Amino acid sequence: MPEVGIVMGSDSDLPVMCKACEILDKLGISYDVTVISAHRMPDIFFHYAKTAESKGFKVIIAGAGGAAHLPGMAAAIFPLPVIGVPIYTKTLGGVDSLYSIVQMPSGIPVATVAINGAANAGLLAAEILATSNPELLDKIKEYKDGLKDSVVTKKEKLEEIGYREYLKQMT
Repeated sequence: MPEVGIVMGSDSDLPVMCKACEILDKLGISYDVTVISAHRMPDIFFHYAKTAESKGFKVIIAGAGGAAHLPGMAAAIFPLPVIGVPIYTKTLGGVDSLYSIVQMPSGIPVATVAINGAANAGLLAAEILATSNPELLDKIKEYKDGLKDSVVTKKEKLEEIGYREYLKQMT
């Protein structure tokens, strides 16, 4: 049974939202991923959000661009945490999406990550789940240690070969 629901307003959001899937895969967290437009198919969206808890979802990650109502509407219906991922838009660079998601009325919170920040949404969902799952918490600590190790390796390489050579190797 999936613990996380991942929903996006359009399949064009999938290249961004798959980053949440990748994090959840790394941490061994089950999820369900789908496309539902809150504007174009409100009845299907309402059913999704209304039945998410009974499906076992403990967190919903909702990505949306433009008017970006999907995360807020999910939070209005689903009684557990919702994480909004503002999707970059060509017209306003995703700021429209960010503002739509972050400016929720009192009583309807949506945790919001950076524009196109689906990887952080996946990690935040995992951290929420880890509050009651010590094994998952250990996996998250290991993941974060890996991030540190990666940066330390880059630091040491830069200091060893100098910035000019480092830049050459990056291209």
